Amino acid sequence: MRIGIDLGGTKIEAVALASDGQERFRKRVDTPQHDYDKTLAAIVGLVTDAERATGERGTVGMGIPGTLSPYTGLVKNANSVWLNGQPLDSDLSRLLQREVRIANDANCLAVSEATDGAAAGKQTVFAVIIGTGCGAGIALNGQVHAGGNGIGGEWGHNPLPWQDDDELRYAREVACYCGKPGCIETFISGTGFAQDYQRLSGQPRKGAEIMALAGQGDPVAELAISRYELRLAKSLAHVINLLDPDVVVLGGGMSNVDRLYRTVPLLIKPWVFGGECETPVLKAQHGDSSGVRGAAWLWPPA
Repeated sequence: MRIGIDLGGTKIEAVALASDGQERFRKRVDTPQHDYDKTLAAIVGLVTDAERATGERGTVGMGIPGTLSPYTGLVKNANSVWLNGQPLDSDLSRLLQREVRIANDANCLAVSEATDGAAAGKQTVFAVIIGTGCGAGIALNGQVHAGGNGIGGEWGHNPLPWQDDDELRYAREVACYCGKPGCIETFISGTGFAQDYQRLSGQPRKGAEIMALAGQGDPVAELAISRYELRLAKSLAHVINLLDPDVVVLGGGMSNVDRLYRTVPLLIKPWVFGGECETPVLKAQHGDSSGVRGAAWLWPPA
């Protein structure tokens, strides 16, 4: 049995998978805010509950909104800031008396979809989370590619490629939370999409509201989603020029915008070197469950 933990900023979710990927247990609890020790206790409690419910002992993998430094062994880059600087894997391994494997949550998405999801069996998978923020992960042969610095797939903190005049102006006005201007995250996260609509219309709206307006023929909403699609296409073309993955998988709130799967593949082509690109862009098969399932699959089949 494999136990996966998805450690988010507001909730912690656990799942237990049988060897064939069938779900045997699922539970979520609120994340203790700004309290590292209580966060550890909540994770241990979920593992205990999973094993009590199934009657089996399992391996444990966990996805986090950050990564482990390969140099210090401590968490870095987590937006759940109380995790930063902590030896999370060694603390949990000690408390649970077994090795705990930890990876970035977007890498867990990539592993999940490469194992038994939309990209099952593909060698090179680039998986994107486009929600409140914007991140990505890479799976090679079904396993995490974290890289020598532990930041493989940190696509959202590169500048939006091929910026037009309006994008250049916006990049100068709004810095990403990382402190640098023009990050992809500021343009193609769900937050960035909503902010762009507000810039165009003067009205604050949530993403779902904007898409409903676009469906009703609202010209400003249609302009906002069209701009979003082109920016996403340019950003993915940049990845294809570098990595040329077998498939791109989209997760997060914006991945539920169905028209992206019709428009974006065509918009990618002009930005790829040579103009030739048939890379599939697919919706995550496991949806919101991909992260926690991918955490479980950090222990691959024997």
